[in-house]
Amino acid sequence: MNLQNLFQDFNPSKFIVYLCLLVFTLMFALRLDGTIQWNYWAIFLPLWIWKGLVIAGASMGSYVWWRHPQYRLEGEGYVHYKAMLISLALQLLLLMFELLVCDNLENHRHLWTLIFIPLIFISVVSIGVCIWAVKHDRSFEMELFCSVNVLQFIFLALQLDGFISWSWVVVFVPLWIVMCLAVIGVLYAIIFASILLRTPEVSPEQRRSSLHSAISYSLVVVPLLVFLVLLSNKLDNDSVLSFIATCIPLYFTFLVLILLSFGSKGSNHWWFGIRKDFCQFILGVCPLLQEYGNISYSLHSNETEDSSRAEGSTSQRKPPSGNSKRGANTGQTEPRPVVPALSIETPD
Repeated sequence: MNLQNLFQDFNPSKFIVYLCLLVFTLMFALRLDGTIQWNYWAIFLPLWIWKGLVIAGASMGSYVWWRHPQYRLEGEGYVHYKAMLISLALQLLLLMFELLVCDNLENHRHLWTLIFIPLIFISVVSIGVCIWAVKHDRSFEMELFCSVNVLQFIFLALQLDGFISWSWVVVFVPLWIVMCLAVIGVLYAIIFASILLRTPEVSPEQRRSSLHSAISYSLVVVPLLVFLVLLSNKLDNDSVLSFIATCIPLYFTFLVLILLSFGSKGSNHWWFGIRKDFCQFILGVCPLLQEYGNISYSLHSNETEDSSRAEGSTSQRKPPSGNSKRGANTGQTEPRPVVPALSIETPD
């Protein structure tokens, strides 16, 4: 067991986001089913925790950035810090949208069209952020999701306010288009992985990575598509399932994304001013964990070391015998004569 390899590419940002979304969707579905009667401010608590960690992490990173100017010259420190500020700005706009949604669910005193304005603004700004992220080799999952769903957010606001009276299957048309493109990408990944598995010139590492990507995309996209179908039928009153049962494929998707966060890369080093990978930071803070993480077990190497140690101990216990020349050559392997193999069935 090697703990360091397990957390080598761990992305704490994605882990926190997906975990908070999983807990929030579970609590929100229970609230819609009437299983719990909590206040919506309590239902949105996982989202408040998420945004609180974002603000705290950006504040600490900015403090370290301005307090220690020498850290700005470390590699791509300026790009990492600028990416953190861009993410903070988008997260604050998203927090404004969530506050308006929570207040409207409690008091019903705002139009949904006005509430969705921060989210629509995020979607428009995310287009430029995606271009900047591609130019500087940064990850942009949330920005890409918002930019491709700007029309979907407009349809949702108009449908909730009653300006349009379409069925929910029609309202979700922009999301259907996005899901169709995602399914095409999954099929391409599966075909590409199957081709690499039958190509002998490809290295085993490339085969494993392509197969891992195909399986991961399939486990994310297919449950999301099933969830969208169930949700459309539920909102159109064509399904007798509860909201908690309707969201089961969504929960499975979040669980898969949480597991994939242990193999994701691209975490910003300036959150909380740690300036290094999260695994290295944790191992440096906890010496006992570092000592445990540096231990790896290999049966073959252990057997080799045991045999070598046993030979060394027997040679040390064996008393010297013979003349000095023979004792000097004890460390060298004596050549043995090659004897031809004889078979009993061979006639004389």
